[in-house]
This record gives sequence, structure tokens and C-alpha cells, in this order.
Amino acid sequence: MSGPRAGEAASARSADRAELDREYSPSSCVPDIRVYLDEYARRSAAARAGAVPHHCLRYGPRPEQLLDYFPPPCGGGPLQVYIHGGYWQELSKNESSFAAPGFLESGAGFAALGYGLAPLYSLDEIVTMVREGLWWLVRTAPELPGRPGSIHLSGSSAGAHLVAMALSDDWLPSGRHPADVFASATLLSGVYDLDPLRGTYVNDALGLDAAAAVRNSPITLLPDRLPPLVIAIGDNETTAFTRQHHEFVAAAYPRATALTAFVARDRNHFDLPMDLGVPGTQLGDAVLARMSA
Repeated sequence: MSGPRAGEAASARSADRAELDREYSPSSCVPDIRVYLDEYARRSAAARAGAVPHHCLRYGPRPEQLLDYFPPPCGGGPLQVYIHGGYWQELSKNESSFAAPGFLESGAGFAALGYGLAPLYSLDEIVTMVREGLWWLVRTAPELPGRPGSIHLSGSSAGAHLVAMALSDDWLPSGRHPADVFASATLLSGVYDLDPLRGTYVNDALGLDAAAAVRNSPITLLPDRLPPLVIAIGDNETTAFTRQHHEFVAAAYPRATALTAFVARDRNHFDLPMDLGVPGTQLGDAVLARMSA
């Protein structure tokens, strides 16, 4: 093909790519993403400075395999483990402790789990790292300060994807099932079918081929049983993220012990996680109710 028709086809492909990039760019819905990222960092630094005690713990051999741990105020209290977003290539545990104060005030502990990022690590490696961190917490909980009891998971965006990957039933030792190990999971604004990302700017760092996208798409890997779930998204999100939310809710509903799903009023992709552990917010109330059930 050459001439005007070839140019028209190339232009159409370019327009399709631009639209797909926009649909999978959460920042396209907010004036300035930096405002939220700076707020994560500010609140997280304040949480680490204000909490006594706070521990930075190593859960694996890679440099990034660290977590910030805030013990439950009373021994045996529940533990909320948060996994950050950033499309598997940005942010860290250092910006991810912003929800700690709310959980501590409710009597729960909190952990912000760090992991290595793309392109230094493949998505397969990132999933493995997060699973290693969660299993480390399960295994060592009786020896940690505060001796946390039930372990609850939460994650936003890429973090929601990583939480969902931890709910599949093929990775825990001794045939243990995630529904028996994790007391609940909260998934915020997640990406659960990764195949569409292969055609976007996100894949420049991930390098997903078709097989990698399939084996890392939790919507196709859900086990027969899931722990109680809270699945939420803001009402100011792209059509693609909203569709992923609704499709995952539909797939998870018949498998979950209990499921609370909603579109949060007056929230976007970036401010919704700040409601974690905050009483009086739609998300905070749902998560705290799940932890006390």
C-alpha cells in the first residue's frame, strides 16, 4: 500500500493508539497528577515521623524488597497491607504509608510493601516479589512487633492488580489457599485484563507479549474461592478503567465470600486511596467494616 490510502491507514492507527493511550492514562482525568503524588509523599513522611514505633523490614534479597511496618497498637490486632500503584514502574513504599494513621487509630497495624519496578524487572518478577512479601508477613507475623493477627490486603491501580494476582491459588506453599490466609482484600481502580496495555505507552517499559499478558491477567486466574472483597473506583475515571472495574466485579462476585463494590462519589484515580482507613468516607467505612467483621 502506498500513496494517500497508506497515509490514511497510518493516520488511523496513530489516532487509535492515541485514544488507547488516553484511556489507559489515569492522569488524563486530573489537572495535575503531581499534586497527588506530592501529597502521598508528604502524608507518608508524616506517618513515619509520627508513629512510634515504625520499622523498615527486609522481606527478600533484592534491594527493593523492603516494607514499612507499623505494628498494631494492641497485640494481635489486624494488619492492613497496602501495595502501591504507578503502572509497575513508578512510586515506592516511601510514598505509600499515608493511610497508616487511620488504621492505627482504629486499632490495626499497617504495612506498605515495596517492590522492584519495570523495566529493571519483568512483570513476572514483580508479581513474584509481591507474593514473597505477603508470604513473609504471613509466616513471620507471630514474631513481629504487635504480633498481628488477621492480614488484610489493599492496593491501588497496579497495586490492585498485584493484590488480585496474590489471590490466585497456585503459589502459596503446602497447598494453602489465599481465601484461608488473607482475611480480606481491597482493590482500587485496578487493571485486571492486561492485553489492552500491550498497545499502549505503558508497555514500553513492561515489554509484555501476548503470553505474558495472559499469565498476568488476574481476571482469567480467579480461583473458585475468594476472601471478602471491597472493589472500588472513582467516578472521575476513564472509560477503560471503569470497564475493567465492572468486568472484574462481575467475575469476582460468585467466588467471593462477601463483596462490596461501588463507584466512589467525587473521587478520582489518585485521591481515592487517601480514603483508606478514614472513617466517614465511603471507602474508609467499607474497609474498616470488613476488618472488624
